[in-house]
Amino acid sequence: MKDEEIAEILRKENEEYKRLEEEHRRLEQSLTEIGKKKYLTTEEEIEKKKIQKQKLQQKDRIAGLIREYKKGYN
Repeated sequence: MKDEEIAEILRKENEEYKRLEEEHRRLEQSLTEIGKKKYLTTEEEIEKKKIQKQKLQQKDRIAGLIREYKKGYN
């Protein structure tokens, strides 16, 4: 089973997965907004790094849920 197929199942059945995907999208939107600025203040740079780190953590957890599903599927 492909990761995208598993993701589709998890979107329907797993509340944590849905929440993580929504949060990941929200963080991506925040980064897009920050990226529109020509120059960033020190505080904005710090916030950008914080968002990037959170986004990566979300992505790692999403991948972990997919791996867990695969283990249970086999």
